[in-house]
Amino acid sequence: MDAKKQSCEAILIALRRVIRAIDQHSRKLVQSHGLTGPQALVLNEIVRSGSLTGSRLAKNISLSQATVTDIVKRLEQKGLLAKKQDLVDKRKLHLLPTEQGRNLILTSVPLLQESFQQRLSELKEWEQTQLLASLQRIAEMMNAEDLDASPLLTSGALNASAEAVREAIDPSE
Repeated sequence: MDAKKQSCEAILIALRRVIRAIDQHSRKLVQSHGLTGPQALVLNEIVRSGSLTGSRLAKNISLSQATVTDIVKRLEQKGLLAKKQDLVDKRKLHLLPTEQGRNLILTSVPLLQESFQQRLSELKEWEQTQLLASLQRIAEMMNAEDLDASPLLTSGALNASAEAVREAIDPSE
């Protein structure tokens, strides 16, 4: 096998390892807390902010309004957040964490990107720049530059229900 082909295979193996690490973390999150990664991200942002509108939430986490609306609906059904009408502008709804949602985030939900971001921040600036350029090039090569994405390390559909994620993890259930 020539060196160029070996390099290509090594790159594909490294990408697959990243994908598998994200998949494993996503599975653990669903199994241990009943939340998908995007649900944990949304709830974490609401807890961090205290109160915010759906449009502000979507901007803060770089997801579309439609995706956030679906995730918020699921979190509300689980009793992890509540909606409250704005006192001044009745058209606006504020999203607030419930006590259960706040406790879940503050005591137990580990987000993969938090540990990753810590390690990433420890790299030298030139290493971060090199990684960014390489990953942007990979996204371009996969025609993925315009996909809806947030700074969240998770797999699966961004608006998948916990049940859909469980089914994807173990279809025999």
